[in-house]
Amino acid sequence: MKNPIIRPIQKEDNPFVAQMIREVLVESGAPKVGTAYEDKTLDQMFEFYATPRSEYFVLVENDKIIGSAGIAPLAGEKEHICELQKMYFSAEARGRGLGSEMMNVCLAFAKEQGFTQCYLETLPYMKAAQKLYKRTGFREIDHRMGSTGHYSCDVWMLKELS
Repeated sequence: MKNPIIRPIQKEDNPFVAQMIREVLVESGAPKVGTAYEDKTLDQMFEFYATPRSEYFVLVENDKIIGSAGIAPLAGEKEHICELQKMYFSAEARGRGLGSEMMNVCLAFAKEQGFTQCYLETLPYMKAAQKLYKRTGFREIDHRMGSTGHYSCDVWMLKELS
């Protein structure tokens, strides 16, 4: 068994990332509309994140993608604000501290890119994810930021990057 590694997405990862994310969303009972499930970018994550100040990371164990997350500028906001996007982990990855590792990689990348704030959106019943976000310094805010298109996500969080 190989230790899990976190690395930038490669083009050949696209179908595996999309499948994993959709499976996690279905498993968690997330609506298929107004969430990442229906994002047109989900099937072309490599291409979508091949833009300035953006990166998508995959968590790989035994040649299988078991988690992923990305950082990109927050659409419709000031240039110093990024968004933590599409952070999902399969059941086999959860509860092992891998979410914290992924968060550290994503936030380090965000800081390297000169972002000073990181925003995220999630669903109210994704309590384990919210616990991780709060543990890493995100705080709930009372309004949506940017234009993500995820109208079903009504928990909004922000972190100051220092």
